Amino acid sequence: MALTKDQKSHIQHVIKTCLRNKFQSYKPESSNMPFHFRLLGRDRMALYSFIQSLNTTFGTSIFEPVAVALAKDRFAKAKSQYIVGNSISEDCQRAIQKIINQLTVGTQPNKINELKELKKAALKGSINKIKTVKVDLFVETLNGEQFLFDLKTAKPNISNFKDFKRTLLEWAGIALTKNNTAKINTIIAIPYNPYEPQPYERWTIKGMLDDKYELKVANEFWDFLGGEGAYEDLLDCFEIAGIELAKEIDEYFLKFRHL
Repeated sequence: MALTKDQKSHIQHVIKTCLRNKFQSYKPESSNMPFHFRLLGRDRMALYSFIQSLNTTFGTSIFEPVAVALAKDRFAKAKSQYIVGNSISEDCQRAIQKIINQLTVGTQPNKINELKELKKAALKGSINKIKTVKVDLFVETLNGEQFLFDLKTAKPNISNFKDFKRTLLEWAGIALTKNNTAKINTIIAIPYNPYEPQPYERWTIKGMLDDKYELKVANEFWDFLGGEGAYEDLLDCFEIAGIELAKEIDEYFLKFRHL
């Protein structure tokens, strides 16, 4: 088993706290849906609306804090919403655009070669300010190797993968501009495989991401953070937390029945 009893207890606490916080901040949509209300009941519609809202924020409100809790015992550092920086060399920006252009016309992604190009380019040119998104999850090993994760939904829009790739390259470029000897990995993480038991439909990322070095799905991601078997243990933690919260969840949505 990957997780100790104390780790499981802590992660269950994190899950329950995150969901309770979501209950406190959640405000159901006020739109009038008289046919839906009469057919299904306001409590069921409130639950549906809550699930939709939770799906939108699941990454930040649940997955990120759980990932930090899971990783902190195996890594020297583990942070969510990490700011990688805002300075990058001009030549590094040119190298990033060149890589994107090559991928667009059919060059196969090769993260090792791309990082070599960025490493060389980061030493040249003037330094520019750049605005990039925060890193969803940052972990660093005891020997200083850094892993920067961009957490995505289970079925990301294929049209956005060029933007995802640019973000990963920019993170690497900023880190290498700051410290040219940095051991840097920038990765898309997808918390679960919606196609299970079939393999993840990796065709959606072909042409932009190097799936060996830039993608971790389901157990690949969670086991990396918590050790082999962490993914299955984590699913158990969610199940136990859900059982323990069942009465609270029912009571919370019951109040909508009488509105």
